[in-house]
Amino acid sequence: MSSDDTQNKGPLSDLRLIEMGTLLAGPFCGQMMGDFGAEVIKVEPPNQGDPMRDWGQEKSHGMSLWWPVIARNKKSVTLNLRESEGQEIARELISKADFLLENFRPGTMERWGLSFDELKKINPGLIMIRVSGFGQTGPYSKRAGFGAVGESMGGLRYVCGDPSTPPSRMGISIGDSLAATFACLGAMMALHHRERTGEGQVVDSAIYEAVLNMMESLVTEYDKAGYIRERQGAILPNVAPSNVYPTKDKNMILIAANQDTVFKRLAECMGQPELAESEKFATHSARGAAQKELDEIVAAWTITMDGKEVEELMEEFGIPSGKIYRAPDMLDDPHFKAREAIIKTVHPQFGELKMQNVAPKLSLTPGSVRLPGPGLGEHNEEIYQGLLNYDRDRMETLLAKGVI
Repeated sequence: MSSDDTQNKGPLSDLRLIEMGTLLAGPFCGQMMGDFGAEVIKVEPPNQGDPMRDWGQEKSHGMSLWWPVIARNKKSVTLNLRESEGQEIARELISKADFLLENFRPGTMERWGLSFDELKKINPGLIMIRVSGFGQTGPYSKRAGFGAVGESMGGLRYVCGDPSTPPSRMGISIGDSLAATFACLGAMMALHHRERTGEGQVVDSAIYEAVLNMMESLVTEYDKAGYIRERQGAILPNVAPSNVYPTKDKNMILIAANQDTVFKRLAECMGQPELAESEKFATHSARGAAQKELDEIVAAWTITMDGKEVEELMEEFGIPSGKIYRAPDMLDDPHFKAREAIIKTVHPQFGELKMQNVAPKLSLTPGSVRLPGPGLGEHNEEIYQGLLNYDRDRMETLLAKGVI
């Protein structure tokens, strides 16, 4: 074990995951499992690596600022999976693993001789986590399926944005992350089954299905009532007041005061207690019917004050609210600081690096960020020589042949 492993007290610290695949849908699952202690060995193509090493809106030192987050707590080895010798080495690694994670297009692993049926012969307890656009079966399974497509076909894109504009994306790669989260959940369920039976299995997480599972009663509403949800912008239809309101200092604050008792407190806070007694606004249904008018009344009040003053009043009167945060607000917030929602880690090129901490928090065996994303092939010697017992001569031969 390395020194990093000995400091690892996470609940998955006795488990090993081999991560194959690229970008986000698979690797985010690996990030979560690594956060909670699993030894994650990331397999990357020699001299190339995961394209995530070069992705992101902003870079520093010519390198991605996304990579240190998505690849944190992972060990990187290089291996050419397109070569038969590379596939044989992959089988050696997988034989010593609890999980295999991949997000290639369905059929790729089978072409490489790395199907689940083949792998379970050498590792009967293996849990194979497969993340793809449309799943491992069905007429669309072989299609290329990025997160944006899954968000579209899963129903999310249509309901996002303002009704006056075409469907909008969420601003983050939510489809990929949801599929990875469901994959991680499935892996834990499969692990529990294995503990009882010793039997491994396949976890098949499709992006479009992960998105579909978050769509509340959207399908059922259409099935029974013929109702199709439309884009509503910042509001929840017929739920008022619950919206984003402007402030004098050009900030925005979300106020959710739609419950009768909460609205009464908001009316008192605004110095307009009569609003809560008015027939037009007295009940949930009435406020919903007059949503636009009520939002205009609340906005006319919030715009007279700075955001901090509105926040303080909302807290004083017990009204759910929150500023619309950007990164600077998160870094400055005392609650974020108290719960260590954002942590500092040290990167060899970037120096001190801030990123989101592990979630959720466990009281006895919390996760941790032990290492930022590794350099390409940084752990070749540790894994190939330490875990697989390759000698120096074989390492040099594999390197010269481009296998590692």
